[in-house]
Amino acid sequence: MITLSDIERLIAEDVPGADVTTEALGIGAMPAVMQFAARGRMVVAGTGLAARILAGAQVERFADDGDDVAAGTPLMTARGPAGLLHRGWKVTQTAIEILSGIATATRDLVEAAAAVRPGLRIATTRKTVPGARALSQLAVKAGGGILHRSGLSDTILVFAEHRAFLSGRSLADLAGQLRTNQPEKALGIEVSGREEAEEAILAGFDVIQLEKWSPEAVASLVAWARDAGLVDALRHRPLISAAGGISPENVGAYADAGAGLIVTSWPYTARPCDVAVRLEPDVD
Repeated sequence: MITLSDIERLIAEDVPGADVTTEALGIGAMPAVMQFAARGRMVVAGTGLAARILAGAQVERFADDGDDVAAGTPLMTARGPAGLLHRGWKVTQTAIEILSGIATATRDLVEAAAAVRPGLRIATTRKTVPGARALSQLAVKAGGGILHRSGLSDTILVFAEHRAFLSGRSLADLAGQLRTNQPEKALGIEVSGREEAEEAILAGFDVIQLEKWSPEAVASLVAWARDAGLVDALRHRPLISAAGGISPENVGAYADAGAGLIVTSWPYTARPCDVAVRLEPDVD
């Protein structure tokens, strides 16, 4: 959730004091209009955020977060005092460009997976730029993705780095402890190899995360679990998720392998989209 304090922080980062150029030119009170348009195809994210940043201006949005638009499509128009629009200009433009880049990359993954197996969800990790997680996750949702974990308080996910402190404990023992201490939480574990994955499934973990496994290895594990009658089709548990190194070029192979979820950080590295902005006197 983007709070009012988040909005104020974004503005203060670019305008820590006064806009000395606009003030020195004496144009701050003049009526102005600012128009945003897509320079290329993009999945829009951030226009709602931009409207909040430009609070006090008259904002009209032509594209909502999640809209897939072509080059030249108008995104939004803002009218108000030139000083207000100049203060919000680069903050809003940059936010829309970066967030739309993430949203577009997410949509590309979603569509590539759906082309092989409709309904397979793309979940993004918490590996965002520190301080920008809420914004990045807003963009992921605009692109049709879901959130793997917003933070450590969301879900239980056991890594090798946890187990390093629990030498000698079986996975069944760990699963029992976790269910006792957090009875409402699903249990997730990241595994490094086939033997460990089978042990985790037999131990009753709900989510088995396969980090950087090949599609062939994923398919083999899924087939083993099904043949052994260890997959509960009604509850979709255990959920076997593929993670690490997944992009639109290979996500179809993981979908075909039978992964129940795709976990990735790939959209966060997307190149920003290009948004054209015109800021000029409002003569209407």
